[in-house]
Parts: sequence; C-alpha cells; structure tokens
Amino acid sequence: MTVHSILIQKLLSANAHVGRRAATDHFKVFTYGIRNQIPIIDSDKTLICLRSACDFIASLVRQKGRFMFVNTNPLFDEIVEQMTKKIGCFSPSNNVLWRTGGFLTNSCSPKKFRSRNKKLCFGPTSPPDCLVVMDTERKSSVILEAEKMQIPVVALVDSRMPWEIYKRVTYPVPANDSVQFVYLFCNIITKTFLLEKQKLAVAEERLGSGSSDLRIGS
Repeated sequence: MTVHSILIQKLLSANAHVGRRAATDHFKVFTYGIRNQIPIIDSDKTLICLRSACDFIASLVRQKGRFMFVNTNPLFDEIVEQMTKKIGCFSPSNNVLWRTGGFLTNSCSPKKFRSRNKKLCFGPTSPPDCLVVMDTERKSSVILEAEKMQIPVVALVDSRMPWEIYKRVTYPVPANDSVQFVYLFCNIITKTFLLEKQKLAVAEERLGSGSSDLRIGS
C-alpha cells in the first residue's frame, strides 16, 4: 500500500469527505459529487491542499517564523493544546486571546483585552507570520483581520463557507471539521514541525562543526 493510499484511507476514516447539506458554488471545485443531498468532498483534492499547506508551514519553520493557532471550539481544545505543546508554540496567555476579537489589528496597542472568563492579558507583541484556523466558521473575523495585516492564513474550510471569507484564506484545506479530522490535521502539522526542526538542528550542528574544523586547520 502506497503512502498516498494510506493518507486517503485516513481521510475517509476521519469522515473528511462528508460535506454539509448546503454547498456554495465556489466550493464545488472540491466536491466529487452529491449523495442524499450531501456533497462528497474529493479526498484527493483535500490531500493536495493539505500538502500545499504543510509545505508552506515547513518553509516558515525553516525560516523560524512565528505561528498562531486559532481555535474557539471546545471540542478541539485538548487537541490543539497538545499540538502546540509538542511543537513549542503553546502559550497560556495566547490561549485567552484566541477567544477575543481585534487581537491582531490591536496587537501594537497598550490596550488590555478582557476575555469571557474575566482574565486580563496584553495582545501579542508582534504579529505572527502565519495564522492557522481550526474552526473557520466561528472565527471568520480573525481571517478578516489577518488580511488587513497581510498575514497568510491556513484554514479548514467546509462546503458552507461564504465566498467573502473563503477568498481570504491563503491555503484552504477542504474537509469536514470533525474531531477525527482535526486530530489528523494537527498530527500532520506536529510531524511537519518536528521534522523541520530536526533538519535545522542537524544543519546547525554541521555548520558548527565545520567552523570548528576551519579554526583547527588555521
């Protein structure tokens, strides 16, 4: 069994191919067809988009870029928290900011943000180089903010997403945002991060040993 077929099988087992009852016209490019009035998302196209998004994330990791993961769905909290801890991007203060509006466009302001549970924290000191949105339908306002600041967005998109939001997503990943798929998505991102960081560590180690050899030779 090839790697492609294994990934397709994982997408199918995560119900990533099951769309919503209503499919917007611009999303039909990702659909394979309709069954019982439910659009069926083409898993091959989901995999292509997923690879493009991961390639972009990998390139930013190599450049030591800053990432922000946005999620307001309680079902995904533990999944996203475990992922950000593994890749070294977890921040308790940012976890509060995920649930507030204007934290990107007001990040340079000394204004404090008040969250729903009455905690206070400052906005991020510098904007991220990439925004990864898990529950796009809930946090479409963040995507609008990211566009104003020209921040690339990687986001899960479903068949109901309006064109006004979809066209602002740089790397859309068409899929049913089930818990199983979000877990798979975060797992792939985690492996991408760890692999690129491992490559960076090896490259830096070789560069350091090469400099030492030059000093010894001189």
